[in-house]
Amino acid sequence: MDRRNPIQVADRLFQVMELLASNRRMGLTEISIALELNKSTVHRILNSLMYMGYVRQSEEYGKYESTLKIVDIADKIMRNRDILSLVRPHLRALMEVSKETVHLVERDGVEAVYIDKVESYLNSIQMVSHIGSRTPLYCSAVGKAMAADMSEADRKEMWNSSHIIKKTPYTITAYEEFEKNLEEIRTRGYALDNEENEMGVRCIAVSLKGYLGGYEYALSISAPVNRMDNKRIKELSEYVLKTKEDIMAKL
Repeated sequence: MDRRNPIQVADRLFQVMELLASNRRMGLTEISIALELNKSTVHRILNSLMYMGYVRQSEEYGKYESTLKIVDIADKIMRNRDILSLVRPHLRALMEVSKETVHLVERDGVEAVYIDKVESYLNSIQMVSHIGSRTPLYCSAVGKAMAADMSEADRKEMWNSSHIIKKTPYTITAYEEFEKNLEEIRTRGYALDNEENEMGVRCIAVSLKGYLGGYEYALSISAPVNRMDNKRIKELSEYVLKTKEDIMAKL
């Protein structure tokens, strides 16, 4: 089996990153000698890594050193692994009791990213969402659940940075109405998406506090509108609030 990296430039990028990670700072010549690469090649690699934010050049020494960007990525990976292992049993239990599809999302800027999904085995209609897909915060139940726990400044920044469009006739596109909706969410403890993001689908969601303290996660139950009338929402709200309570007790 051929063990060589099929993309040589990627191989060299990571060689430089790993070398700098093992040494506090190094000069161009030192890196070139250590990796047996010519200086022009190393210089191009370093420029690329600096452009992406993984390497910086010390003004004092003129040498190159790693930034903490890779640490941030590793932290996100580990937090996701931790949160998934902790939350997944609760997601499955929530699906079992509700008989509906359950999602877990993580906030990424002005969007929520689906990081886990438990599809109802009794559901003949498959949800279009999938792990890795994204949804805007301003018009989704998971997004509004997290927004309700943000500071006023963060909410305004999120709204102003979002591409606000009327995705359905029910999408909230006025900030004053959005704020009023968030106040209702804070009062009852859960958020609703009343076909605001996708026609024919309603969602109920609650926010979850992450390990670093912020409400950067949310879980939701999604179902076709014909299975989620107001009476059913009342029933499901008790399930999601209890699930949140159980998860937060562990976090």
